[in-house]
Amino acid sequence: MAQYNVGTAGWSYKDWEGIVYPRKKTSGFHALSYLSRYIDFMEINSTFYRMPVFNFALSWTKKVEQNPDFLFAVKLHQDFTHQGKKPSQKQADEFRFGIEPLAANNRLGAVLMQFPWSFSRSIKNKLYLERLFHMFPDLPLALEIRHNSWDNPEFLKFLSEHKVAFCNIDQPVFRSSIKPTTYATNPEFTYVRLHGRNYKNWFKKDAGRDARYDYLYSDDELNQWITRIKNLGGKSKKTFVVTNNHYRGQALTNAIQIKNKLTKQKLDVPRELVEIYPELKKVIKDIAKGQSDLFNKN
Repeated sequence: MAQYNVGTAGWSYKDWEGIVYPRKKTSGFHALSYLSRYIDFMEINSTFYRMPVFNFALSWTKKVEQNPDFLFAVKLHQDFTHQGKKPSQKQADEFRFGIEPLAANNRLGAVLMQFPWSFSRSIKNKLYLERLFHMFPDLPLALEIRHNSWDNPEFLKFLSEHKVAFCNIDQPVFRSSIKPTTYATNPEFTYVRLHGRNYKNWFKKDAGRDARYDYLYSDDELNQWITRIKNLGGKSKKTFVVTNNHYRGQALTNAIQIKNKLTKQKLDVPRELVEIYPELKKVIKDIAKGQSDLFNKN
């Protein structure tokens, strides 16, 4: 049976207060522990901006102890993907050491190498990727590229040879943007990231992070991806699904919906989130019915 881990990209958002997180918090409240009640995957974004810290990674594992299925993906630092620099093996070793507690506690699902749309296919860039793969030979690597010049069988074979998972993404599709795919290049795991479809602000220079990722997927749009995700589930042992449309808790809303559609598990839903997004009332009805009707129809 395919294993699906579904979650969000990050948890530290001020606009989640009172929407995702309760307005009145109990003593000792921590956002990560709270989210681990509803999802079983988390993409760490902070490591993109600063190198991971061993003690922080250790604390993350402790925050999710209540959920034995919970896994993390860690985003590779931007020096490796965005700065046009030549990172050293020393930097790679520093990154690996910082996330060691996740690996040691069997909580590390993947290391995500996210490249920008401007990173297009060329001999130089392909050689750089190969060098990057060799810097992390013992880690489960996933590669996100957004330019459609990489979408060809030769490149997929290249990733398979290096056991790097291709990241299947949903994004606003412009002329040279990569379209939704169902590529599996590593039999151990596949990866999906849903960024939203905010065409208005995706490439707008003065659009902030919140504006760019302000999007809520409709039920029909999610169903299109459920078909793709199940396809990927038949090609690998695990499939990781991440929602990155974070603004005002939309990522968690869609993550819960996706998890509900993929599994027969009875899911809990944050009360505050349902008040903002009535779409989740369907999930609550499925819980009440034991979800039997839902899955008999599929």
